[in-house]
Amino acid sequence: MKLSVVVPAYNEENAIGCVVKSVPRQIEGVDDIKILVVDDGSTDRTFEVAKQAGADRIIQHETNRGVGEAFQTGLKEALTSGADIIVTMDGDGQFDPEDIPRLVQPILERRADFVVGSRFLSKDLQPTLPFWKLLGNRFFTKIVSWAVGEKLTDTQCGFRAYSRETALRLTLFGSYTYTQEVLIDLLRKKQRILEVPVKASYDERRRSRVVRSCAYYGLHAGSIVLRTIRDSRPLAFFGTIGSSLFLTGVVLGLFVFLRWIVVGATSPYTSLINVSSILLTIGFLTAVLGLLADMHARQRKLEEEILYHFRKRLFNEESSKVIDKETTH
Repeated sequence: MKLSVVVPAYNEENAIGCVVKSVPRQIEGVDDIKILVVDDGSTDRTFEVAKQAGADRIIQHETNRGVGEAFQTGLKEALTSGADIIVTMDGDGQFDPEDIPRLVQPILERRADFVVGSRFLSKDLQPTLPFWKLLGNRFFTKIVSWAVGEKLTDTQCGFRAYSRETALRLTLFGSYTYTQEVLIDLLRKKQRILEVPVKASYDERRRSRVVRSCAYYGLHAGSIVLRTIRDSRPLAFFGTIGSSLFLTGVVLGLFVFLRWIVVGATSPYTSLINVSSILLTIGFLTAVLGLLADMHARQRKLEEEILYHFRKRLFNEESSKVIDKETTH
């Protein structure tokens, strides 16, 4: 059983060395552990420090592409190297690498397909966060929980473990972040999830490399979540919008109609007739759009299944070459 620990990092020269050194090199049930650092266009000494600390492989992006792109780069490299389990964690040192066995164990025992570290599952381990960050976390957690039909406690945590099969099924589009999109995508594909409590520590003086401001993060993460829900549940997405507009048009039209029956005139609400007609038309067309999008979603499922088998064949071939090369040397 081979484990790859993927650590996306951007300008983390002060923390990356400690993170790499703290990753356990022996875990029960795991034969081989490799540490892969993805340097996402750092302008400091992240690469040199990670190398000196003992990272087995370091991939550098020429420019900063975003943590979502760094995650996907690390995932592809881990699959190519033949990893059976992939753990992802931030390079800023907020998570304790000693918790990795706790994340890996449910996959080794085949109780889960992917495991998510939760900072809020245990009250004893719950960190102290600034009010706006805590509020944003709870907001996105509720939205994602509603979208996937699962009661989750932490959808922003990047400390996770994936089985090889689950990683092969991932289809991502966002480059800014990936945490919410991964959950919606994998749970839509019926992958078994398990949350485990993990420790997290924060330095209030440290400026986040991802969250430049709460508003900036909320705008970008929100757009990713919205588009993911649109793609994963198109009938519910467009149907909710269409039915809301249509019902509003019905209510307005009914109000004017009843006034005409009782009073014999529509004024001063005559303009509502046009508003009602527009809402009815737009609502109906949006509902039809939802039906068409649902048809496309069915086609997408077939395409993703084909993509999964293609990836599986491709990465298995690539990993065989890597293993043969390592054996030769």
